[in-house]
Amino acid sequence: VNSHSLLIMGFFFPLKQSGALKRKFESPHGNPPVKRKRKLAVNTFRKGATEADRREEGSSSQKPAPKKQLTGNQNESQKNKPFIKTSSLFKNNPDIPEIHRKAVQQLQENVFTTDSFSQLDLHPHLVRFYVFCLSPSVQKQTIPVLLQGRDALVRSQTGSGKTLAYGIPLVQSLQGMESKIQRSDGPYALVLVPTREVRGFPLLSLGPFTWIVPGVLMGGEKRKSEKARLRKGINILISTPGRLVDHIKSTECIHFRRTQWLIIDEADRILDLGFEKDVAVILNALNAERETRQNVLLSATLTEGVTRLADISLNDPVSISIADEIQKVPEPASQTDREASSASNCMGQENFAVPETLKQYVMMVPSKLRLVTLAAFILQKCKFEKRHKMIIFFSSCEQVEFYHELLVKVLSGGSESEQPGRSSLSSVSLQFLRLHGDMEQEERTEVFQEFLKTKTGILLCTDVAARGLDLPQVTWIVQYNAPASPAEYIHRIGRTARIGCHGNSLLVLAPSEAEYVSLLASHKINVSELKMEKVLASLMKDDRFKLHRPGSKKSCGKNPQEVRERATVLQTKFENHVHSSEGNVRWAKKALQSFLCAYTTYPKSLKHIFHIKSLHLGHVAKSFGLRDAPKNLTALPTAGSKKKTKQRPKRSELPKKTHGKHRLAEILRSEYSSGMDTGGAKVKRK
Repeated sequence: VNSHSLLIMGFFFPLKQSGALKRKFESPHGNPPVKRKRKLAVNTFRKGATEADRREEGSSSQKPAPKKQLTGNQNESQKNKPFIKTSSLFKNNPDIPEIHRKAVQQLQENVFTTDSFSQLDLHPHLVRFYVFCLSPSVQKQTIPVLLQGRDALVRSQTGSGKTLAYGIPLVQSLQGMESKIQRSDGPYALVLVPTREVRGFPLLSLGPFTWIVPGVLMGGEKRKSEKARLRKGINILISTPGRLVDHIKSTECIHFRRTQWLIIDEADRILDLGFEKDVAVILNALNAERETRQNVLLSATLTEGVTRLADISLNDPVSISIADEIQKVPEPASQTDREASSASNCMGQENFAVPETLKQYVMMVPSKLRLVTLAAFILQKCKFEKRHKMIIFFSSCEQVEFYHELLVKVLSGGSESEQPGRSSLSSVSLQFLRLHGDMEQEERTEVFQEFLKTKTGILLCTDVAARGLDLPQVTWIVQYNAPASPAEYIHRIGRTARIGCHGNSLLVLAPSEAEYVSLLASHKINVSELKMEKVLASLMKDDRFKLHRPGSKKSCGKNPQEVRERATVLQTKFENHVHSSEGNVRWAKKALQSFLCAYTTYPKSLKHIFHIKSLHLGHVAKSFGLRDAPKNLTALPTAGSKKKTKQRPKRSELPKKTHGKHRLAEILRSEYSSGMDTGGAKVKRK
């Protein structure tokens, strides 16, 4: 054996190195150990062995035994943490860019003035009923104009009190009529609102003026009961455009002979929803029975469509814009010049005013981390801090349904109550509600009333709740999917910081969407950055997401590695729930497809920011609790894919092209014979 090993060594090592090799294998006393030499000769040429392995094996032959014991312990620890096979949240994510934005001086409006309602020459019952010490600025400017009988075009930020700005003079004029109003007289005022969740009706509950009867017509209610109310009589009729047109065409008892007021609230939203033709039908019906009336048009933004609608419906209007007052535009000397100049300024206004008490934030989150970051933010604000009331906006109804079910099951499940030693703060239950356009009207009303009553809760919704809803004590607005325009952004955040209250908003963007911040800055909207790591660190307060290792110490501080481990545990809980049944996986795929469909509908002006090709499908799938990118998305039905597309004819069925003179002759023959073969053509059509 020795001779054989020496022969192999002589083949591989040059003779010049024999002295060095000899010194290497000699013991300190100069005598080469034979056994060690034999072992080295065999192990030196083992396949895949490194020089470090040779040294370890040569120095001691008893070291592999403890190594086997270590690997056994590692296997036990791997059994205790099964999440590693499902989630790799913090690998291969795009870099989060730094937000470069100019310092923007935000446009703000004075919500309140020092004047009280007692200075507006109103009925004393009205002053007592609407107990405000200070009147909002929009009301101070609008109420005197409307009491004079003038038409008005009012532009003011959301939540500034526009509804009372027309409600107070409306009631003042109706209660002061010489002949007392009877219910059977029919509508004296018509208020058009964009959505079913109308805010005008609760604010026009008239208190002491019981003989004035308000009523609501909206989609989703039974027509039979609405017709019965119309026959009895409604003096202040509040309706959505589509439902009112339906009654104009089908209900004989509806009439507008005594209608003296037409109020179009949230005019820009009415046009965005495609009600322009319905508004034209309503205007024609009003003009056919009574030409003279007082018209009011209100909106938070003034678009070209609103300008066109104002030209059709208003007669010599007074333009009222609180933003112009804040900008301190030099006013002309005469009143008529001031009205004309304010109208032109108001129409061209592209900057948006926000409440002074509203703090706006933006957070850059990679697609894989969106779900755990949203969950951590909900836990931080609604569980660990003081109790908040939160609205989260999504871009589709399917997403609202899916995330509502997922967050209820994972975040507010019953597992936390089973664990002893939990603090009372950590055991606060979370209340999740949902609201979207595919829900039945009764269910929508129940959810709306429940969210009004609750002191803390999370409402997941679409843009159906972006306008026309007066929801008190909402402290946070989260835009999980970015809005399609800065105007829509303004309306979403307008659900908080209403009439002088404090509020906050958070916009969640992917790294590829960072340019949206610059777009907001160009419209005088200033947002501050909130770091994702700060939000994820709140998971350290919830031991449900702690990684349990044998012999591990208590966590101290905000160790980034432990924060990542807890985020991975939370992501695994989401994924385990989604993959617990085929139905859940189908729901997740359906919600993902609806998100992708909504992502393709951004306007062309924003395609450089929101482009479908900039999304990584596998990473986006993680935010829906899916472990891999689905492959059969097109086979899933969604709300937006109900329309059947025409199938293209096969190549063999297409008419073959003819070239040259034959083609020219065929065209001429068909042209000249078209007027001669009409009878045959009719038979073929039949």
